[in-house]
Amino acid sequence: MEKSKVLIIGATGRLGYHLAQFSLQFGHPTYILIRDSSLNDPNKAQKLNFLSTAGAIPLKGPLEDENSLTEAVKQVDVVICSIPSKQALDQKLLLKVIKELGVLRRLIEAEDIPYTCICCNLFMGYLLPSLAQPGLKAPPRDKVTIFGDGNAKAVFVKDVDVAACTINAIDDPRTLNKTLYLRPQGNVYSINELVAMWENKIGRELEKIHVPEEELLLKIKESSYPDNLEMIFIYSAFVKGDHTYFDIDECGVDGTKLYPHLKFTTVNEHLDTLV
Repeated sequence: MEKSKVLIIGATGRLGYHLAQFSLQFGHPTYILIRDSSLNDPNKAQKLNFLSTAGAIPLKGPLEDENSLTEAVKQVDVVICSIPSKQALDQKLLLKVIKELGVLRRLIEAEDIPYTCICCNLFMGYLLPSLAQPGLKAPPRDKVTIFGDGNAKAVFVKDVDVAACTINAIDDPRTLNKTLYLRPQGNVYSINELVAMWENKIGRELEKIHVPEEELLLKIKESSYPDNLEMIFIYSAFVKGDHTYFDIDECGVDGTKLYPHLKFTTVNEHLDTLV
């Protein structure tokens, strides 16, 4: 079976770079859209050089240039856009081009376009290293804040594992026009469970400071964006339980069941690296 041709937008980003690597590894003809400014960034230039050497085909052009997008999109079957959420509105022109050209799939939500939406919840590099403590970059060793009752569970997935699952889904008809959820068993934890696991690893009990839902909402309201972003994610995942309140089978497909051969880094393994 001929492999789909893939265009990756955002290939110099953390997730996009992994996506490009796995796309090449799985034998997909892989195109990467790059801005001229990326060539002036040493880190991005190094990534681009590695991907090009590995077989990726670079195409120059910004997301704001319709001609560049048209030339890029018409060469492929699948477009994967992995730009940061703050640039989400920059995709409007891309959607217009995809609709006009009829690309096979765009792996992000889209209207009137065959799609697969990858729902990976939180990357392990976000909130988990601090045990969901706003402003901290490392796990606490003396006191910890528990938001709400501490029992709502969040899901963390390593970005490289998200990339592997995404590329597996490209030519899989089971994922067409569906949301692919990633909820590995060893990656679903409440704040209470994370704190208990961390205390066991460091051999010390932490002082618990409890912040009720109403107080957290007030803190979010009183803070401006993006300073309140961590608290917004904490409220969604660890207070409202937005990651886990529903049954996957009723809403989409479970990536861990579709691709049992994939190994997901567990929360326990990730916390071991922080001790």
